[in-house]
Amino acid sequence: MKDLLHPLCLLIAGTGFLVMLRDVARDRRDRALVALAMSFLASALSYAVSITWVWVHVDAFFGVPNIVVPIAQGFVILVLTLQSTVLAYWSKPPDGARRRARLLLIAGIGVITGMGVLFTLLTPATQRPVDFAMYYAHDPYYQAYVLLYFGTYSLAEIYLARSCWKYARAAATRSIAIGLRLVTVGAVITLLYSGQRLAAAIGAEAGFGVGHLNELAWACGDIGATLTQIGYFLPVIAARAGTLYAASYEHYVYARLGRLWTAVVHADPSVVLTDFAPQRDYLRKRESIHYPLIRRRMEIRDGLVALRPYLSPAARAEAETRRTREGLKGDRLAAAVTADQLRHAIVLHHRDQPVAEPVEYADTALLLDTPQAEQQHLLRVARYFSPPRLEIPPRSSTSSPTHGVRT
Repeated sequence: MKDLLHPLCLLIAGTGFLVMLRDVARDRRDRALVALAMSFLASALSYAVSITWVWVHVDAFFGVPNIVVPIAQGFVILVLTLQSTVLAYWSKPPDGARRRARLLLIAGIGVITGMGVLFTLLTPATQRPVDFAMYYAHDPYYQAYVLLYFGTYSLAEIYLARSCWKYARAAATRSIAIGLRLVTVGAVITLLYSGQRLAAAIGAEAGFGVGHLNELAWACGDIGATLTQIGYFLPVIAARAGTLYAASYEHYVYARLGRLWTAVVHADPSVVLTDFAPQRDYLRKRESIHYPLIRRRMEIRDGLVALRPYLSPAARAEAETRRTREGLKGDRLAAAVTADQLRHAIVLHHRDQPVAEPVEYADTALLLDTPQAEQQHLLRVARYFSPPRLEIPPRSSTSSPTHGVRT
């Protein structure tokens, strides 16, 4: 069972560490993030050295049978210390979190040191990569080792379960709430693992055995620890997915507004404040296009204002009638009519035929009080907009400027 589950757990923990490594490199001052990344690394190392063939090679390298036991379990204590540190930084003010982190680190080092001393006194002579705990259950030094390690393990898991369940209720972000509840479930499951190990040590003196539960204990330990890792990792993945979605959506909006922006800028190049690199360069370099998108929206709006003198009342009336017959209403109707007005105004601008009494755009009455609302409206306008053909020769100066033209 151990050699079936450990590689999978190693893959999950290693992936979590590698995913967070870039974020850690960007912001090492985020101590919660650093602690969380290091907990995944320590967890991955604990699984890696516990795989049987790795166990055998590590023992051979150090020349000490079963030296992997304190190494792997030392990593586990470090994982629990770091996970508790993450909770401290998530739930306490910075000063309080730093004090808690120092105390946790001192306690973790103390437990690992005690485990090392007791293992030295144990001096196991037979390599037992699968049933080490059962084989040495009668040794008094091992019993003390078990009480120290699994007692600490159980207390830490109880603390994590209670704290995460408590903080999940107050979490403002759904992914954090779900993640903390997964940590709680994982911590409770791992208690079955530590409980079996403690029962084995007690049973060796009390006259009962739990060796038949050894495989179940390994399964509970691995499954519970994996759920805990996923619970901590879920908010990170959700935040990363949210960032990726936001960046992708901004590129989508930037491209969708391209035709509308090009037509407006062609009519009045003065609305362009800054020339930006092509969108493909931002995609290739994986750079944010947030500011260029803001400028594109502003330049479209400035262009609409610049074309205001060319808004024909007849063109608006015709567009409203036609778009209403198409079944449009509300915001969609206003966007479609605005698109038609803009197309017509570009033609008149090209012919240098301002309107004597221009009307307002159809979307003037819309409440676009947030950047998001304005952006959604411009996307609707872009959907209905098609650039006019401007190869029509200009009319003579005697033509009436009060009438629209068909486009």
